[in-house]
Amino acid sequence: MLGVLPTRDAIRRAQDVGLDLVEVSPNAEPPVCKILDFGKYKYEQQKKAAEAKKKQKTVELKEVKIRPTTEEHDYQVKLRNARRFLEDGNKVKFSMRFRGREMAHQNVGMDVMMRLKEDVSDIGNVDVHPKMEGRQMMMIVSAEST
Repeated sequence: MLGVLPTRDAIRRAQDVGLDLVEVSPNAEPPVCKILDFGKYKYEQQKKAAEAKKKQKTVELKEVKIRPTTEEHDYQVKLRNARRFLEDGNKVKFSMRFRGREMAHQNVGMDVMMRLKEDVSDIGNVDVHPKMEGRQMMMIVSAEST
């Protein structure tokens, strides 16, 4: 700790020891500088950034496609996959495709979506409630934050 110095004195002191004057905190009043090896400082900053990036978890959007006429066993398989995705911390998009005359029975599809919503409510929160987009109904569920 050398205290507050004029810039020229600080640079001269750094050169006397064979090191660099590195501005560590430019927004402070007065700006904070350190006398150290700049190459080593940059290397350490890169290591910190790489470590932070490695610990970062990216959230993916996984899609589970379902039909209004899906039978019970297939429903359970798709539900199990969706629960696994949510437990891994990903978002799940449930999409239901209506074909032909199924469009006349959208209430059946809405019932299936509501059942899915209840079945994953213990580990997920609904981000986008079930809604129709053309011939497709969709709902997005994200993992519950702990």
